[in-house]
Amino acid sequence: MSSKRLYRTEGNCKMVAGVCGGIAEYFDIDPTLVRVGWLIATIATFSLGFWGYLACGVIIPRKSDVYPGY
Repeated sequence: MSSKRLYRTEGNCKMVAGVCGGIAEYFDIDPTLVRVGWLIATIATFSLGFWGYLACGVIIPRKSDVYPGY
């Protein structure tokens, strides 16, 4: 049984901190949809979107930390 782990993407897949790319890989959806949703959340409620992204960028580990040797 393989367990899925949430991580930030690295390399050419990441745009800012890799948070949206990692969330998209975890839920197996297009990263653009996650980025657009996060942009809407940031525009609608600046505090929630901005500070939430910043917190996720600090808390969620990088892919190479979750899967060593990647």
